[in-house]
Amino acid sequence: MQEIVKPYYNVGNVCSISIFWNRFVKYTNQYIDSVKAKFARDRDAKETDLIEIQAFIDLLYLAGAYRANRRRLEELWGTEGDGIEKFGLVMSIKRFEFLIRCIHFDDRTSHSQWKEYDRFCPIRELFDCFVHNCQKNYIPGENVTIDEMLPGFCGKCGFRQYIQSKPTKYGIKIFPLVDARMFYTYNMEIYAGRQPEGPYKVSNKPSDVVKRLAEPIFDTVCNITCDNWFSDIDLVNYLKEKKLSYVGTVRKNKKQLPPSFVNVRGRDQYSSLFGFNNGNTSISYIPKKGKNVILISSLCETDAIDQSTGVQKKPEGITFYNITKGGVDTTDQMSATFNVSRNTRRWPMVIFFACLNIACINSQVISIGNGLEALRRRIFLKTLSHQLVIVHLSRRSLNTSGMPTQLQLRLKSFLPQKERETSSSIPPKRRKCGKCMAETGFRRMTNYECHNCHEPICLSHVKPLCQTCYSAADSEGSFFS
Repeated sequence: MQEIVKPYYNVGNVCSISIFWNRFVKYTNQYIDSVKAKFARDRDAKETDLIEIQAFIDLLYLAGAYRANRRRLEELWGTEGDGIEKFGLVMSIKRFEFLIRCIHFDDRTSHSQWKEYDRFCPIRELFDCFVHNCQKNYIPGENVTIDEMLPGFCGKCGFRQYIQSKPTKYGIKIFPLVDARMFYTYNMEIYAGRQPEGPYKVSNKPSDVVKRLAEPIFDTVCNITCDNWFSDIDLVNYLKEKKLSYVGTVRKNKKQLPPSFVNVRGRDQYSSLFGFNNGNTSISYIPKKGKNVILISSLCETDAIDQSTGVQKKPEGITFYNITKGGVDTTDQMSATFNVSRNTRRWPMVIFFACLNIACINSQVISIGNGLEALRRRIFLKTLSHQLVIVHLSRRSLNTSGMPTQLQLRLKSFLPQKERETSSSIPPKRRKCGKCMAETGFRRMTNYECHNCHEPICLSHVKPLCQTCYSAADSEGSFFS
């Protein structure tokens, strides 16, 4: 059998996020070129660039900050003045709809070739690059958690999953490795079902998933906490060889468990059984009559009871598990609170939205770790979105022809400093008075402009000052800076 070489977008080649974003723009423009013939006007299918893509992501984050990700776009742009002003400032609703349709993450010329070997190829490059940069910019703490996320999706996808316990029920399963204290997502893997023969065919056994996710933290003496779907005695022993400890609940059908740990007859409520074998501790705890919780730990080697639990008499291993098990659930909840996901029929966009949600959480963790101000997450999200769009607004403010007057006036506040100085040195032309348009809708032309902000204004909106008052205000800096 001929050896199959992994594609050029291997994460080792896409080590820089800037390299990927340039490819991202290239792939999107490839698709735009393929659909351009369907549009009557060239400007309706204009190619994009990196600055505009960042502005597009800004609008996704802004909609998430307002918890408006599932609202109709017409409500966000507000054609009757009841929308959010910044959406109209950044781009038109028509352009946003066009971009969200045309965004692509893979090379269309090689897509059919790699689809034979990788079911995940439409977004493999983005995902690998994102995970690589998550690992490059953070060192996880002493406790990490592995669990599953399920971004909702009901469209056509060969590896869509149904999980009854999840709020969305149907979606694409993601296995993340998350810092249990800071909720930073350090590693991720997508469940893509049974892959074809080739470089991406891997085992989907839960223990093998944990081994692959934990590989970047081998020999770091971290602890991994998982639920009973992942736990296995052989996995615990394997991780010990890699200098990692493990704490997790165990399903009762494991053959290595003695019958006394599984059987609950005759056992009192809040009672515990302990077993010790080769440095591993097994715990069987009865939280309520007729029900037990079985836990295995390679971290705790004693039968100590947590006295702070009072009459419940929980073992310390159970208490430790309860503290560290919620890392992924908390991250999932934070993503859902200010979600950027929009309704889509394309499953790669679901992964893209999930990466944006996680990227925002990770960036805030890094921001706090660098000693910056700890903002509330909604405020941080709005601040992040503004930083992404400021360059695009400055560029758009240079060409406002054809836009509504109020939009032109608002965009001029984002003019680059050099352009402001140039415009202030040129004698004013006859223009529409902004005050008249705002107050009455009357189109009154004027040769005058404000000396401070250079906005056109007619004499009916001017407040006259005598020379003495004007000179005093000028010297005090009341009007001019």
